[in-house]
Amino acid sequence: MLNYIWLALVLLAVAIGGWNDHLKDVTNGALDGAKTAVTIALGLIGIMAVWLGVMRLAERAGLVQRIARSLRPLMQRLFPDVPHDHPAMGSMLMNMAANMLGLGNAATPLGLRAMRDLETLNPRPGVASNAMCTFLAINTSSVQLVPATAIAILAASGSSRPTAIVGTALLATLCAATVAVISAKTFEKWPIFQPKRDPVPVEERKSQEAPPAHGVFDDEALSQPPAARPARWGSFALIVLAVFFITFFLRMVTPGLFRLPVPADVANQPIFVRAVNALSILAIPFLLSFFPLYAAARGVKVYDEFVEGAKEGFGVILKIIPFLVTMLVAIGMFKGAGGIDLLTRALSPILTPLHFPTDLVPLALMRPLSGSATLALLTDVVHRLGPDNIVSLMAATIYGSTETTFYVVAVYFGAVGVKQTRHAIPAGLLADLTGVIASVIICRAVL
Repeated sequence: MLNYIWLALVLLAVAIGGWNDHLKDVTNGALDGAKTAVTIALGLIGIMAVWLGVMRLAERAGLVQRIARSLRPLMQRLFPDVPHDHPAMGSMLMNMAANMLGLGNAATPLGLRAMRDLETLNPRPGVASNAMCTFLAINTSSVQLVPATAIAILAASGSSRPTAIVGTALLATLCAATVAVISAKTFEKWPIFQPKRDPVPVEERKSQEAPPAHGVFDDEALSQPPAARPARWGSFALIVLAVFFITFFLRMVTPGLFRLPVPADVANQPIFVRAVNALSILAIPFLLSFFPLYAAARGVKVYDEFVEGAKEGFGVILKIIPFLVTMLVAIGMFKGAGGIDLLTRALSPILTPLHFPTDLVPLALMRPLSGSATLALLTDVVHRLGPDNIVSLMAATIYGSTETTFYVVAVYFGAVGVKQTRHAIPAGLLADLTGVIASVIICRAVL
């Protein structure tokens, strides 16, 4: 699937660019795409190192396994091929939670770690497993509690109700996530999406592979016996930490309880929005302090284990770069050739009778391809039509309820060397389409 999509984007870019005399823009798009890919990958190194170090501590302390066991019924239904106590369960759960809170810096490393864990169960190297496809489909439609970026664009443009899209985006992402799971589970049974490579037993594959570099995907330490029960001082410290963050949370949500002045930009926000914003701000500091403290309380050498986990980040990024360059080059060429504009004009006669605003077509078409380009289109729509216009609110809802599917595919599958993506892309694109349609319908009904 990915081979055909990539080749089609490149050939269409050259053909359209030649017809429109935009071949120079096609060349610039390819070069810009390659530059952007490397910039993104290098920018992820530090973030990857931090979060993989934190995940290492969570695993060594047995926390990931505890989280996975607590949500075993739901995860077993979604991922029946993954053992309930496998590290992949905890990694996927934490990635989903980070996505819900809009913690992109944490969600991507946790998602890459989850893909790495799923690859250890994959009997067909280079071919996406059913669990991988389902996980990617969920990622492209993750339920978003607060679309912070879209709200910021509306607020900066002078909107009188920038948080009005919180409810619409939440409903739209629920629709998209539902369709993503159903489509992934349906497509995995279709003959056209069946794997094209014979399975290789995991034990045999491990024996054939060259030993990894020290610290890269090295799970030897994780096979050791679980850490001891938390010490008394550790339990007391964890309680103090929890009280500390709960106090900060209450101060941010209900400052009146502490006789503090209410900021002007917070006074008109619903309690739900305040609570989610507070969670988004406090989540990362809490995790960065809770995991090391919990691990230390169970006798884990936190510094040594954090360093071992952080080493994995460099190996992951090196594997991602070629896949990311390949995909963003094709997208840059297609965008530079004017392919998006051509599709917009071609679809307008069809969408107009359906009462789908034509101003949203470029944004909807660009969303699966490029997050930065979609953000630019959203900003343009808001500035042209006004921040409180119904179409602007639809555009903001679409941005907050959909995902850059091809970027997610390139990064997540590239990290584990998967080239046959099977039904992951169709399921992800169907979820994006659902998010777009649901955004328009819900906004018309609610706003």
